[in-house]
Amino acid sequence: MGQARNDAFALERVEAQPTYQLVASSIEKRILGGVFKTGQQLPSELQLAKQLGVNRSTVREAIRVLEQSGLVFRKSARRLVISVPQEKDLAHQMTRAMILHEITFLELWEIMLPLEVRAAELAAERASAEEIALLETNLTATSRCLEHEAELVALDIEFHYIIAKASRNRALLLAREPIGQFFYPAFYRVMSRLNAKDRMLAAHTEIFEGIRRHDPRHATLWMEKHIMDFRRGYELANFDINQPVDGDSAHRSN
Repeated sequence: MGQARNDAFALERVEAQPTYQLVASSIEKRILGGVFKTGQQLPSELQLAKQLGVNRSTVREAIRVLEQSGLVFRKSARRLVISVPQEKDLAHQMTRAMILHEITFLELWEIMLPLEVRAAELAAERASAEEIALLETNLTATSRCLEHEAELVALDIEFHYIIAKASRNRALLLAREPIGQFFYPAFYRVMSRLNAKDRMLAAHTEIFEGIRRHDPRHATLWMEKHIMDFRRGYELANFDINQPVDGDSAHRSN
């Protein structure tokens, strides 16, 4: 009876966190809570150590974690400043999680389709003259690089990034960044087996025309065709769409 009562109150073992992680979490909470403002200089290692009741080496390790996450950056050897993480800072963490969770190319494609279609729609409504000029420059460069696969992939990534920026939607931009780091470099693999370059250029041209004319219907129609076509090309090239993505694709895009 006594054993049964003890089992009923059994608790999972608590895993102790390293002190430097607790310190990093404490500073992060202060940044997110607005105690430390963007652009503000962080207190020195010695001051933080005194405030938190830890030694300087622990603070140094905590700051390294915060630097990696993009929450602080080092202006000089002794000056640390609060910063806003950029898309690539956040994407690095997400891409690592996708690899560890063995996310498949199909899963990426299923979310990239609505994201890119919506980005094209918003860009057609909101793109500035400068962004339209950037897309036109990208198209011209693409037409001249059809025989240079590495350059073509870089231009493909740039084309879609300009559209995402032109959407004026920061949530969309942040959501698509880690997915795009896997998705578009995969085009390099497709091109090595299929002649998909001309089809890509034709789709980009039509998407551009929709954005240039501020015609959301035309832009979204061709963006949907483009992303659908990409999946067909991936399968025609005999790649397994249900296979987990790999780190090499993401590294190639950086």
